[in-house]
Amino acid sequence: MWVGRLGTMGAMRLLDFTDQVVLVTGASSGIGAAAAVGFAEAGAAVALHYHANEDGARHTLNAVTTAGGTGSVHQADLANPDSANALVDAVLAKYGRIDVLVNNAGDLVRRAPVSEVPDEEFHRIMDVNITSVFAMCRRIVPVFRAQDGGAIVNVTSIAGRHGGGGGSVVYATSKGAVSTFTRGLAKELAADNIRVNAISPGVISTPFHDRHTGEDQLKAMLTTIPMGRTGTPHECVGTILYLASERMSSYVTGQIIEVNGGQLMP
Repeated sequence: MWVGRLGTMGAMRLLDFTDQVVLVTGASSGIGAAAAVGFAEAGAAVALHYHANEDGARHTLNAVTTAGGTGSVHQADLANPDSANALVDAVLAKYGRIDVLVNNAGDLVRRAPVSEVPDEEFHRIMDVNITSVFAMCRRIVPVFRAQDGGAIVNVTSIAGRHGGGGGSVVYATSKGAVSTFTRGLAKELAADNIRVNAISPGVISTPFHDRHTGEDQLKAMLTTIPMGRTGTPHECVGTILYLASERMSSYVTGQIIEVNGGQLMP
């Protein structure tokens, strides 16, 4: 965790999630895994969701434990809206409450020009990236209302603003929808003391780009980043914790915070 001038103890006092339960979707690797460990370091119990990569989720759980936290692992295919209900119910059954939801699960599926994207692939991309967020939020809202508040942090993408790199139009569209959904839901839930924000990562070194971005395409992306490098999952964690923290961001809702090395400055 970056602590700057505050020092470790000062930062931990400000970003203190002791006695809170945080549910992170897509926690097997990348930003989700890094966020889970960050919350554990700040005292939270962390529920780790995964779809297919159970080994990755177990690895994240070990890192959570090493960080001094507690956690659990939960499987669900969030492209199926019914799975969101079962996931939230399982976490509630274990911990009795949820204080923060981080909607990180998502994928590009594959790069292809629009003319070559079949209907089933279009729907899969949209379901993985925006239907999952909708379904998780729909289920968590009554939980947060019963608890008199909570925080939702969605993970969108720079692609939602600039249309995405080659072969990712549908993915970019789904992430643009996440950003719009974040703003609209924030307005809808503000009176319930439920804050809804999002982090918008740029080019982050994760398995996502290992799967979907070739070396030449990645080099081209780097030329558009003023800092001249990709980001790391760790560099997204501070923003996520800030947006989840009632102490740090109690008057912040409906915001999309860019973490992109200067690639996009809206």
